[in-house]
Amino acid sequence: MTTTARKRLLLVGGGHAHVEVLRAFGQRPLPGLEIVLVEPQARMVYSGMLPGWIAGHYRRTEIEIDLIGLAGYAGARWIRAAAAGLDADAARLTLDDGRTLAYDRLSLNIGAPPRPPAAASHVIAVKPTGPLLAAVDALAHETRAAPVAIVGGGAGGVELALALAHRCRNRPAPPRLALFTRSPALLTDHPQPVRRYLIRALTIAGITVHTGQAVVDTPPGALVTADGRRIAAERVIWAAGAEAPAWLAGSGLRRDDDGFVQVAATLRSSSHETVFAGGDLASTPAGAPRAGVTAVRQGRVLAANLRRSVQGRRLRRFDPPRHALALISTGDRRAVASRGLPIAPAGHWLWRIKDRIDRRFVARYNGLVESRGGPE
Repeated sequence: MTTTARKRLLLVGGGHAHVEVLRAFGQRPLPGLEIVLVEPQARMVYSGMLPGWIAGHYRRTEIEIDLIGLAGYAGARWIRAAAAGLDADAARLTLDDGRTLAYDRLSLNIGAPPRPPAAASHVIAVKPTGPLLAAVDALAHETRAAPVAIVGGGAGGVELALALAHRCRNRPAPPRLALFTRSPALLTDHPQPVRRYLIRALTIAGITVHTGQAVVDTPPGALVTADGRRIAAERVIWAAGAEAPAWLAGSGLRRDDDGFVQVAATLRSSSHETVFAGGDLASTPAGAPRAGVTAVRQGRVLAANLRRSVQGRRLRRFDPPRHALALISTGDRRAVASRGLPIAPAGHWLWRIKDRIDRRFVARYNGLVESRGGPE
């Protein structure tokens, strides 16, 4: 086995790629390597099962991965904090509590949550998931038919709207759901048959769709579109776009035009050899879509390359599939398959396949050794 001088690997964020990194180092520890997980949350909500929880098909514990237990399995130290700054030239990370940490290798997997146009108490972004879960619980117990808007015309926004409609379907006065997108059509990244199937599902669920309607403001109890219309919305759930954290601007890392970390095909920073990134925060040469399935696929390559980088070995490439399979749920224990082909296979059987895949993913990590320590 290759040994190394004592080095420190900082894993910033407990995202979909980093859970695989922790598992991989737990299975094959690297002597002389200190691993530190920097993450404010003790549990990660698996995004693939979030619509199922919203629809009422899962318990909260069934969709979460125990990050403390996983860190313990990997022999990693957990620091309960979030990143607030980075000096990549000096190899130092600043935490939101003011502490700084030096590192030999740094890996970023913190996601890129959507950012609504204005902060308001009735606006909930889909990430971080805590406020969203609380808002869905509150909506499920509402007694009035309150107007609720979902902003985002991609698969995530459509899944969320359909799941919420299913969750509230038996209420005496279910919420009046409306879906908004700035694009001229929904689901523009998917084949026409898939789009037709999901648009029909939205219609059956009674969800009003507003295409070509960019939401530019969210005053109390409403939203305002780019053409000046003011529409009642007691809650606005924001599932549109992704935005890199502001502190990256001063990090010294090379970023793309939208502020995301520019990485090579190896997931290593194109400007700093000691920095890696995966998930939504990474801007890859192949233009991999920002989705949970991408981060999951990146996990094994990221784990291998962090190990290889410490050992001074040649790195592997991450080559995403040209058309990744997406199983998009419709809230009612049905799903439709999308893979860039002009077909739309759908039904309960596909949801059962998705359910098995998702449960297996969560069990892959929760089935490991329990936590060996608490937060700092």
